[in-house]
Amino acid sequence: MGISAVVWDIDDTLFDYAGTDRTAALRLFEAEGLLERFPTPEDALRRWRRTTKEHFAHFLAGRIDFPGQRRARVRAFLGTGAEMSDAAADAWFGRYLALRQDADGLFPDVLPALAALTPRYRHGLLSNSDASHQDRRLRALGIRDRFEVLVCSDQVGHAKPAPEAFRAVCAAMNLPPHAVAYVGDRPDTDAAAADAAGLHGVWLDRLGDRTVAVPPGLRRISGLGALPALLATLAAPTS
Repeated sequence: MGISAVVWDIDDTLFDYAGTDRTAALRLFEAEGLLERFPTPEDALRRWRRTTKEHFAHFLAGRIDFPGQRRARVRAFLGTGAEMSDAAADAWFGRYLALRQDADGLFPDVLPALAALTPRYRHGLLSNSDASHQDRRLRALGIRDRFEVLVCSDQVGHAKPAPEAFRAVCAAMNLPPHAVAYVGDRPDTDAAAADAAGLHGVWLDRLGDRTVAVPPGLRRISGLGALPALLATLAAPTS
């Protein structure tokens, strides 16, 4: 049996999370006079990203809910501690979201790739995130209806790289893992983890990061224009 479906990661695969986050964060830091606290704007961004990584990991581990990790990120970045109320933290994060234009964050190669792959392949989504949050983003991007299923870690109780996460999206599509390719921007938690779960992992290396140690045999593309040809080789019969 060849490849029947492509399951996609969302952030930094379909949606330019890093780029939209950078733009919005710097605009907010400047508007609120926060840049003067740091030697350079890049130092401010590093602190923001460090706190994001730390508290989002708590969400993925089930130690905090999705709104809670947002509040924790705000408090950690601002250094306010518990004295900042939930309402104030929510308002601060809301100002950040207002500056991050999700509707403008779709990578330019996404729509051509989906057009080239449809209807030959079915499409699904698997994300380490909150399902309602990602559903809203995908609708803002105008692409939610192109995917049969959206499976997120908050629904299944497992986050990538756990094989249970990958198997959950395969089950939602009623397909065996070996009939599914998974495309994501991380070589470890996306491509290699998908391979380990029995899918065909594909690392979308948009940044061309040649410093990353890639496991032998890992499939790697630099843009989605290369995906149809790669999938054709996976679907080809073996001798």
